[in-house]
Amino acid sequence: MTDASDWVDELIGEQAGAWDLSGELPRDLIRELGVKGLLCAQVPTEFGGAGWTSLENGEFTAHVGSRCSSLRSLMTSQGMAAWAVQRFGDTGQKAEHLSALTSGSVAGVAFSESGAGSDLSAMRTRIEVDGDDVLVTGSKVWVTGAAYADRLVVFGRYGDGAAAVVVPTDASGVAVRRVPDPLGCRAAGHSDVTLDAVRLPRRNLLSGAGLPLDWLVTSVLTYGRLSVAWGCVGMLRCCLTETTGHTARREQFGSPLAEHQLVAGHLADLLTAEHAATRCCEHASRCWDEGSSELPTAAVVAKQVSAESAARGAATAVQLLGSAGSRDGTPVARVYRDAKLMEIIEGSSEICRLLLARHAVAVWA
Repeated sequence: MTDASDWVDELIGEQAGAWDLSGELPRDLIRELGVKGLLCAQVPTEFGGAGWTSLENGEFTAHVGSRCSSLRSLMTSQGMAAWAVQRFGDTGQKAEHLSALTSGSVAGVAFSESGAGSDLSAMRTRIEVDGDDVLVTGSKVWVTGAAYADRLVVFGRYGDGAAAVVVPTDASGVAVRRVPDPLGCRAAGHSDVTLDAVRLPRRNLLSGAGLPLDWLVTSVLTYGRLSVAWGCVGMLRCCLTETTGHTARREQFGSPLAEHQLVAGHLADLLTAEHAATRCCEHASRCWDEGSSELPTAAVVAKQVSAESAARGAATAVQLLGSAGSRDGTPVARVYRDAKLMEIIEGSSEICRLLLARHAVAVWA
């Protein structure tokens, strides 16, 4: 994993700020990561993946997140798509789609709709069988990575239950439109997707069709929440790097900023937040690797702690850097915007708190 992190550092260099301002990641960079299987590194080696554990992939995700949250977001999206296929695909579907996702193909996952964000039960996209084909009709919003994607794993209503289907983005009836000027992760390719009676071979329909929606989406959301949480750890590490370097060098009133007690207190809070978020993520990843029943709750805890800590930590970092942290395109300014989105995606902070409250009552009451 260290070699992979060093290689990614060389690829990114000092370009993340320019990518953020332009709203575009280089296609050759995405392809290089994909060919090495690093966009979805938990995919087994038999399908061309790195075969990493959740803990190994988590630390790598944090490292990428410390350098470029847009690229990390693309990794989260690709990993969720790969996990959906790995979890619900049959032998042939795994061989086809997982091998593609570790060979340079890019994928996204389409959950949210204009009227179905936190409440996915309000989803209106329909997936229907028509002879040897399936028809997909509906609209999805804020699909991360869709602007780069070759295929999307689309979730929708299927009879009285739900289903997931793999939709090539070049299929007739698919329209992908970039979200203009997103607040954060500007180069992650967030897009709205329209599916106008898209006809596909029935083999694109993943198994589990007809199961309750919660049964289908929870496992994939758990992967996404944990990936986002690790990405937030990376944001906190970026804030620590930038603030400690700046406050150790810059002098005010005859001494470095870091020696002023109020500033030192902020640095201590940042370090504490990074440690707490890291430990929560490590616990959740171990639950994943061990197949523990605690995983869904552990992932929500990790996401909640990490996302809120990253948002507070980024605000603190901007405060400490002052004008040096207020220029668009600089690391701390990027993290300040990116971190806010992390409190919303893959379950808003409010939804996470509700889930955790229900768990508390179920276990402790």
